[in-house]
Amino acid sequence: MKTLFLAWEDSDRGSWFPIGRLTFNGKEYQFNYTNGVLEAKLKCGFGPLLSFPDFNKVYTSEKLFPLFSNRVMPRSRPDYPEFVEWLNIPKHEDDPIALLARSGGKRVTDKFEVFPCPEPDEKGRYRIHFFAHGLRHLPKWAIERINGLEVGELLYLAHKFYPRGLLLCTENDCIVGYCPRYLLEDIFQIISQHPKLVRVEVDRLNQPPTPLQFRLLCKMTADWRDFRPFSSPMYQPFSSDVLAASAIG
Repeated sequence: MKTLFLAWEDSDRGSWFPIGRLTFNGKEYQFNYTNGVLEAKLKCGFGPLLSFPDFNKVYTSEKLFPLFSNRVMPRSRPDYPEFVEWLNIPKHEDDPIALLARSGGKRVTDKFEVFPCPEPDEKGRYRIHFFAHGLRHLPKWAIERINGLEVGELLYLAHKFYPRGLLLCTENDCIVGYCPRYLLEDIFQIISQHPKLVRVEVDRLNQPPTPLQFRLLCKMTADWRDFRPFSSPMYQPFSSDVLAASAIG
């Protein structure tokens, strides 16, 4: 079972919410809202998506829902092979779920983002690939340092001077990006108890003129066997009981 989450950002308020979950079992796609949509509704007035008008319903389809398929680059585009190389997806594994999981599915026309649920590897360790965020905010010398990184080079997490996020740094403390927001809660939970169990390394470096959002691909491994990613209530299937309780409160 492959699982992706859908997040929505209210840029005016600087708020971000995981609002839905997409799964694929090899035959059928399934979408349902998560409890995060309730917080988005209460804090920012978020309403149901046109494609999924009922918060309580579980939607199923043999084809990928348009909300997601429209975020996947068509194979017919001449730059498709190059795009797949940027994502570092092995040949014959470039299915729509894999493309969305690695690319994030962002579009300039809305404020949605797609991200995967980490899966355990053959040793039971959880791992996830992500592109370093925030490169457009870094100085020129930092971008030059990024362009000089090597595959397999270790990166270090830092938050001493950035309490609301996690910096990605080189061994000599050069900032080369930021961890995606969707990873923060889980990473903070892990490193607060087992700081040495999280490993981040360079998985692929796409040289200019590759867009900055696809420049630095990282691989994170969490060697914590009892860890269950995205287990907070925000990521659980939407419950009308939660909605009723919030209305009473």
